[in-house]
Amino acid sequence: MTKKPESQFLGPEQRRAAWERFGKDHFDVVVIGGGVVGSGIALDAATRGLKVALVEARDLASGTSSRSSKMFHGGLRYLEQLEFGLVREALKERELAMSALAPHLVKPLRFLYPLTHRAWERPYVAAGLMLYDTMGGAKSVPGQRHLSRMGALRLAPGLKRSALIGGISYYDTVVDDARHTMTVARTAAHYGAVIRTSTQVVGFLREADRVVGVQVRDSEDGRTADIRAHVVINSTGVWTDEVQALAHQRGRFHVRASKGVHIVVPRDRIVSDAAIILRTPTSVLFVIPWGTHWIIGTTDTDWNLDLAHPAATKADIDYLLDRVNDVLVTPLTHDDIDGVYAGLRPLLAGESDETSKLSREHAVARVAPGLVSIAGGKYTTYRVMAYDAVDEAAQDIPARVSPTITEKVPLLGADGYFALVNQTVQLAEAYSVHPYRIKHLLDRYGALIDEVMAMADGKPELLQPITEAPSYLQVEAVYAAAAEGALHLDDILARRTRISIEYPDRGADCAEQVAQLVAPILGWDDAEIEREVTTYRARVEAEIRSQTQPDDDSADALRIAAPEPRPEILEPVPADGVVNKEVRQANR
Repeated sequence: MTKKPESQFLGPEQRRAAWERFGKDHFDVVVIGGGVVGSGIALDAATRGLKVALVEARDLASGTSSRSSKMFHGGLRYLEQLEFGLVREALKERELAMSALAPHLVKPLRFLYPLTHRAWERPYVAAGLMLYDTMGGAKSVPGQRHLSRMGALRLAPGLKRSALIGGISYYDTVVDDARHTMTVARTAAHYGAVIRTSTQVVGFLREADRVVGVQVRDSEDGRTADIRAHVVINSTGVWTDEVQALAHQRGRFHVRASKGVHIVVPRDRIVSDAAIILRTPTSVLFVIPWGTHWIIGTTDTDWNLDLAHPAATKADIDYLLDRVNDVLVTPLTHDDIDGVYAGLRPLLAGESDETSKLSREHAVARVAPGLVSIAGGKYTTYRVMAYDAVDEAAQDIPARVSPTITEKVPLLGADGYFALVNQTVQLAEAYSVHPYRIKHLLDRYGALIDEVMAMADGKPELLQPITEAPSYLQVEAVYAAAAEGALHLDDILARRTRISIEYPDRGADCAEQVAQLVAPILGWDDAEIEREVTTYRARVEAEIRSQTQPDDDSADALRIAAPEPRPEILEPVPADGVVNKEVRQANR
């Protein structure tokens, strides 16, 4: 399909057009959920020539897909659980992403594995890493390298001498998960998928025993519409059971939520030239370089409270500090923390009572004629999950469905990326910005950099940094609203950029400036600007206060008290499908 320039823009005009199409078009596939799996399904189906719609109640990647450990990895620790198939599959996907599909977003990263036991540990870990490399981990990156204690300390001088007897270095990858998910969705739009956020499924359309579509409700203004399709795919992660209940289907599997918390500290607090992986009594701890910061995580605890806004507690943060301080020369304190975030892993329930041992394999099931559910898995294998879901859905589509081709479809911004990296200096001269700014932009937008910079034509002030978040240019906020589907400050500050976790004020100090930048695009008047800024700052305050609480219940109570930026979102959706003003108010 030949697409016109800017066909992948997710902006206000596209949003209006999508709503009009919902009411009159008949789709082959409707995808529920704008996380990485749902976006991947939309891309897979669209590139097979199917007519696709994707709806998301909040924002792209607003759930699990923006709150991971920021790694596109093979899952080294799953070797110990003997999940060889999962690791091999993930390593194949890592290689594809890093070399062809998304090299601007998925980057190689050197790790240090500190050894703490003599005799048995080095050969044990080396055997695991050799298996990792043999399965595909050492194609585009170097293989493992053994280090003495002094060699390991030269690589990571911030570690205590007593914390290791030696080390092994190996390579994995890092990714901005939220931007990657959004780019998958935009690529799907480029190939014809209709993508619309702030669009919540509130019911299913039926003919006899068959699901023939969904009823959706605009999370901004409360309008409703029906979308008819041959098949609906439920890819809502930790909301899987809730959506299955809305469809009045028992389902073939259940999803259990496991909370993972990460803290973000300035880069100068830990002296190391490599990421670090540490063993804990129950799992592993990652220390990941993230621009001018380190991300440290994660926890792994059961969660049965609010799914949209999981809250980190003081106990979670203390756990991470205690574990990492066991090995650091200079201990970290709460005052060192610039950001904290919590996410929920959607784990298939039933295998074990311990969340860290629940399977990361995914499951796909046709729960009713015209309705397919997919859950489980891990971020890295989103593409495999996507084509498995479309393969399962194909039996409900009358026309012949072509095989998947997404391993040959680079994401937007990938084509030409490597050449542009070599032209960094020339680009910097052309746009009159410092070369390090060009590198920053290339690693976020790839070959779409010209689209981003075009937003500043005639407005050179947009090439200045955001005053209180100088890592980002003002034009990036404008582009987020015009092309990347951002509708609220939270979308821009927490996901299109990562200001909410990279600055101690969590973005509260730049909220007013960013709101003024995007107001003309999103049609905000002064009252709406004030509401957006107030809502965002209330969210920041609620998160910070929740992180001082001793347990999940008290932290959750503080976090959910913050106002929602999407005024008409329903939590939960009434299972009987009755949506009225009283229900909305009861859930405020």
